[in-house]
Amino acid sequence: MSTSPFRAAGHAWRLYVGPGVLEQSLNEALDRAGARRAFVICSPSVNRRTDTVQRIAAALGERYAGVFDAIEKDSTYASVQAATDAARAANADLLIAAGGGSVLVAVRVVAVYLGEDGSPFELMTQYPEGRPAYSPRLNAPKLPIVNVPTTPNSAVNRAGSGLKNPDLDHRMEYFDPKTRPHSIFLDEAVLMSSPPEVVRSTAATVFAGTLSSLSQTGVNPLVEGDHRQAFRLAHNAYLRLMDEPENPALRIDLALAAFLQNRAEDDGRRRFAGGPFSGNYAVSTALHVRYPSVGQGESTSVVHATALRLAESVDAEAARQVADGLGLWRDGMRPAEAAEAVADRLEAIYAGTGMPTRVSQLGIPEDDLPNIASETVKNFNANRGARSPEQQVADALRLLRAAW
Repeated sequence: MSTSPFRAAGHAWRLYVGPGVLEQSLNEALDRAGARRAFVICSPSVNRRTDTVQRIAAALGERYAGVFDAIEKDSTYASVQAATDAARAANADLLIAAGGGSVLVAVRVVAVYLGEDGSPFELMTQYPEGRPAYSPRLNAPKLPIVNVPTTPNSAVNRAGSGLKNPDLDHRMEYFDPKTRPHSIFLDEAVLMSSPPEVVRSTAATVFAGTLSSLSQTGVNPLVEGDHRQAFRLAHNAYLRLMDEPENPALRIDLALAAFLQNRAEDDGRRRFAGGPFSGNYAVSTALHVRYPSVGQGESTSVVHATALRLAESVDAEAARQVADGLGLWRDGMRPAEAAEAVADRLEAIYAGTGMPTRVSQLGIPEDDLPNIASETVKNFNANRGARSPEQQVADALRLLRAAW
């Protein structure tokens, strides 16, 4: 563990976990926020195929201000604009995001659009020609947000958001710490309402993220503790997920792993830039945004092991930490040897849960790989001007072809 000086920061969230927590504690969350008109935003399936919205409405009574149930996959700009209009018309003073990652991301942007006066296109991350990308400061107050996730996912307590807009050549990206959730409800029945195949996909991104963070070196003790526990929870639960589809504890553990993963970034005071064990966030994002039939988990699993095998260099300590976490480390292992063992295990884990491990398994045309690679350039989390667009595209295309 680190003995160097460090700084950590917390946020004013509350986390409620277990069966029936919506009925037990949702009004408490509204009391704490001083809210009287809570507006629910979700996808069509959450409102029409589950009782989640009805439970929220019953729990809130007169404080329930209505629902918008048309958020689309990958948080489309059109559906977020419509949700913003609906929340404004309802005179909402608190937003409840009930759904998976797309809904949680969308509601953060709804809060931005309700709070800020500028054009959505002026508020989003800018990509000036020949200069590094930057995110405008969004200083206006934002409505409090309550997250009720239906799947374990990494969007649960973050501040960044990205919308899909087919009229642009990149996502509309926003970053505002004031859109972090006021409260998070990991309600057992809500998490069990999603089909196993959907949870498997989102859980794959959680597992991949915790494994990636396990490779971080030189972190402070708080970050190291969260990384280790997040990986332990995610690894154990993900391996059992499809064999025990009716076990709510596995879904809760995966959701807690995602929460801890995000909290570690706060305690570390910096976002992990990734490395050989991280797969390729830009390529995975381009895949699932370009092809609506491809889930984020599937777009992760098809490139994760190959990206590691293509790495030009592997840090010895990072390799030891990841290999040790997977039970693969042996004294005397060379970093490249450990990385190869990790790549083999990753493919076995993904295949064992029914996830694809090659890009060709996604049912997309091989001749579209150059177009997918070109869509990796404008992704703020993956490339903030450190590489030229030409190099970014070349690296992405090399990975896609190797993973085909």
